[in-house]
Amino acid sequence: MRVMGLDVGSKTVGVAISDALGWTAQGIETVRINEDEGEFRIDRIKELAEEYEVESVIVGLPKNMNNTIGPRGEASKAYGELIQSELALPVKYWDERLSTMAAERVLLEADVSRKKRKKVIDKMAAVMILQGYLDSQK
Repeated sequence: MRVMGLDVGSKTVGVAISDALGWTAQGIETVRINEDEGEFRIDRIKELAEEYEVESVIVGLPKNMNNTIGPRGEASKAYGELIQSELALPVKYWDERLSTMAAERVLLEADVSRKKRKKVIDKMAAVMILQGYLDSQK
């Protein structure tokens, strides 16, 4: 049972996939999108879902610290609804507060340069979102 994790931003979507047993998350790629232009690259997400035989999708939901959902959270929910309708896969949302900051901290501790961090931060955040979800299922 493979699960896909997505960290949705306005310009990129970080993608992570679980192993077949649903224990660990691995970063796959960062898909470039353009929210302002309505370019969501659902085609690429669908290709990855088919390639990895994904059975469900976890979308990171960036809640505010007071547990409300702001504009970014609404955009993530809209992306999840688009994924669900286009891929016909169940979509769940996972509270991703601080996942990008945690990913940044891991990359800083690993002494990854600023330029390289920028390229992998969304993929790493997707890993943290998916791993959090997977851990909660045990």
